Amino acid sequence: NMAEAEAAGDAGVAPAPAPAPAPAEQGAELAAVIGATVPTGFELTAAAEVQEKLGSASRISRDRGKIYFEVPARGLPQVHRLRSVDNLFVVVQEFKDYQFKENKEDALKDLEDLVKKLPWTDPLKVWELNNSLKKKKTKRKKHNLQSTASKEKLNDNGEEEGTDQKDASEQEDCAQNAAGVEPASGQDTEKTQGVASRNGEEEEEEEDNEQSDAKDELQAGSGSETKAGDGKTSDGEAKVLKFRVTCNRAGDKHSFTSNEAARYFGGAVQEHFQWKADMTNFDVEVLLNIHNNEVVVGIALTEESLHRRNITHFGPTTLRSTLAYGMLRLCDPQPTDIIVDPMCGTGAIPIEGATEWPSCYHIAGDNNPQAVKRAANNICSLLKKNENKESSTSLGIPLDIIQWDICNLPLRTGSVDIIVTDMPFGKRIGSKKKNWDLYPACLMEMGRICTPGTGRAVLLTQDKKCFAKALSRMGHIWRKGQTVWVNVGGLHAAVYLLKRTWERAEEKRSFW
Repeated sequence: NMAEAEAAGDAGVAPAPAPAPAPAEQGAELAAVIGATVPTGFELTAAAEVQEKLGSASRISRDRGKIYFEVPARGLPQVHRLRSVDNLFVVVQEFKDYQFKENKEDALKDLEDLVKKLPWTDPLKVWELNNSLKKKKTKRKKHNLQSTASKEKLNDNGEEEGTDQKDASEQEDCAQNAAGVEPASGQDTEKTQGVASRNGEEEEEEEDNEQSDAKDELQAGSGSETKAGDGKTSDGEAKVLKFRVTCNRAGDKHSFTSNEAARYFGGAVQEHFQWKADMTNFDVEVLLNIHNNEVVVGIALTEESLHRRNITHFGPTTLRSTLAYGMLRLCDPQPTDIIVDPMCGTGAIPIEGATEWPSCYHIAGDNNPQAVKRAANNICSLLKKNENKESSTSLGIPLDIIQWDICNLPLRTGSVDIIVTDMPFGKRIGSKKKNWDLYPACLMEMGRICTPGTGRAVLLTQDKKCFAKALSRMGHIWRKGQTVWVNVGGLHAAVYLLKRTWERAEEKRSFW
């Protein structure tokens, strides 16, 4: 195991010191074990992307929604360009089978004592290197940070996916109860402690992961303005670093809450480094991930999730770009493929598709004029961003957006290679009752426009019962390939890969 080997190397006897290399060389020699959080269910997809783009093999964590891989520190910029990862951290040390004491005080004392024994040096160098990369970016972005940060606070109130709103507020309750602190504002809960808690005591670990995502969403707004001032650290140790410890705990055999673990561990970190605890305006975020007997200590490398990359105008159920990437990757787009998202909402899937697979042609549509408008705005923002990059020539993107009726698409029979869409869950948009008519009608119409024999569809839905029924009725035109179970804003959903059979789709429109 890479992380353990590295940790063992750090803890073991160091070889005789060589003459100190120049800073550039240090970066070249430094290796980092990177942990990445990914949408649950898409760990293998993310691992395949890491292998393809970085040449590194990944280990998939038993704690769902995480992968680990090793890269030389100079490869950090490429790591940030991965499309399937939400958050990145550098692993300080990993314990496969950590023995927690049964008595709460003893267990917490052990966590305190752990801080002094951890090999912090290299991971902190990686963090510094990551910061200097970020600073280059921040200089360019600084002027518009204020406005985006205030916009994000609005979006973060749960306008992201599925039921983030419910999720975020549950998370807050959870943290408040644990900390016993009345929040001063809706956004920050246990500020007074100087520790962030993601207190997930459900046995349902995915729930926990998702809740911590909601928490990330809540903190993204506050993180983005404050971090821009990172530059002050460059004059060596002159500035006392501010830090926060975030504990993410899952499993039912622990005698302590994640809040307590974060507080004790955080206290020891403060003592060890003489850093100052600060919940919102922190430079370093130390992560303590506890999953049953697996403990991973890390340092965060992303201040806000990478999945917010494309979308500026959010709808009630905007899909994460990382999940959109995973879905697109499942259907293995080939150059010249025509890819359609017939229920595109704010356009997360086609925008991700056009960015990552520019040699395909992407068509997006929705029956809701408001959604089409938002998607068009998102495309405009993306074009503007591209213009700034290219400066001289502005390149278009191979993507069109149309308002249409999903059951009556203005597309020729058999003309589409791939359909990728997020179907209405019937929670925020539509209803479960309507889905019973909508789903078979959709599958029928999708079958009609899809090329027999080679066409494929990747569909996300939480209304699994209704989908299974509709699929069984449409078995003559769609065969089910693989199913990926995912977690969308705390809802258990499924991504189905369907293959188009050779059978001609009938043009008639009776479903049941």
